[in-house]
Amino acid sequence: MKKSSKPIANHILDFLEYIDVEKNLGNKTQLTYHRLLKKFSDWLTFKKMASLLPHQLTGEIIWEYRVFLSKNINKNSNQSLKKSSQNYYLIALRNLLDYFADRDILCLPSEKIKLSKKGKDIKVKFLNLDQVEKLLLAPNTSSQTGLRDRAILETLFSTGMRVAEIASLNKDQIKIPLSGEELEISISGKGGKIRPVYFSNRCLKWLKKYLDSRQNDNEKALFIRYKGQKAGSLRLTTRSIESLVKKHSIRAGVPIYTVPHTLRHTFATDMLTKGVDIRTLQEFLGHSDISTTQIYTHVVSKQLKDVHQKFHSGSNLKE
Repeated sequence: MKKSSKPIANHILDFLEYIDVEKNLGNKTQLTYHRLLKKFSDWLTFKKMASLLPHQLTGEIIWEYRVFLSKNINKNSNQSLKKSSQNYYLIALRNLLDYFADRDILCLPSEKIKLSKKGKDIKVKFLNLDQVEKLLLAPNTSSQTGLRDRAILETLFSTGMRVAEIASLNKDQIKIPLSGEELEISISGKGGKIRPVYFSNRCLKWLKKYLDSRQNDNEKALFIRYKGQKAGSLRLTTRSIESLVKKHSIRAGVPIYTVPHTLRHTFATDMLTKGVDIRTLQEFLGHSDISTTQIYTHVVSKQLKDVHQKFHSGSNLKE
């Protein structure tokens, strides 16, 4: 291990290049890491430690930074940062230390940075199947826009894809099977990870109706906009998809928190309740780390506990 003569803050851009080239993380992830690590470098400057070298970082300094995070006020909510938000900053710092270790730069081991303990509440929000049905039926499919929206909603629930993955789909990826079988395609997900996704017969029915309505255009994108400027690509953006999901959720009367990721959560919990094992679900969702997938097991466990308490509490038995 060697000591670096560059201050920690001066390594951040090198770290971002590292996660781009060697870790193959997307541009949005790089921007997030930059934002999270900038808070640490700004704090070092405020504490008159801008010249701190990697090997000079100590557990005491990390503790001071944790105290600072715990007292930091979120500008939007005017409240203290949530434990989960504090952890994002600490995880980013952990990854920077892992980068130092990977480059044989002497530094504090990343495991010395302890994360804040989060509450036991599970924050995963999902719909029940009755709510899903109401949402899917919300678009007016007599119009081309309604057909598109129905196809998008069906695709979100059928595949469990992320909204960015949906937006990046192309028409030529969707080959409707003649035999009524489900369709399997490969997509490049978060971090460039390739995984298979599956379209149900029901989803394919609506995709076919939508594609049949588009036989006269040469657009490459699967989902396109029909309003606004016609110059350039008509591909729907992730923001547009989020807006149409919100619009139809209000129309359907389903919970106000419903966004595209809610349907991904719903897909995951539905798969688990139907008996899919956690490792298989990890592959369906494209998670790199099994711990990300395991949150759904807690949700399903709570559902089972609630069902047991409701139907098998023994309350009807005599004392």
